Amino acid sequence: MVKVKRAPKTSKPNKYVLRLYVAGLSPRSQKAIKNIRKICDEHLPGQCQLTINDIYQNPILAKNGQILAAPTLIKELPLPLRRFVGDMSDTNKLLVGLDLRFLDKPGIDPVAR
Repeated sequence: MVKVKRAPKTSKPNKYVLRLYVAGLSPRSQKAIKNIRKICDEHLPGQCQLTINDIYQNPILAKNGQILAAPTLIKELPLPLRRFVGDMSDTNKLLVGLDLRFLDKPGIDPVAR
């Protein structure tokens, strides 16, 4: 079993800038929107700027964002830039990828990151 720990709190919270690219109102797109909004509300209250882009309505956004699959979430800030593809249902994996939690691995001090 993999244990997950919260990232250490910093003195000044980072502002998260997230862009979610979806393909219309498909069930998978709706699930991704619901899941990422829940994560923003629960783990980033007041610290998250979420933009949802429908690549069916504006396909140039997909080209400019180099989007190959939808739904795709891009974390622009804080750096490093990260991409997540899928319906965002694996909350723990997403939180680790957003640097909101660290995986607990033997021999690695999560605070030293």
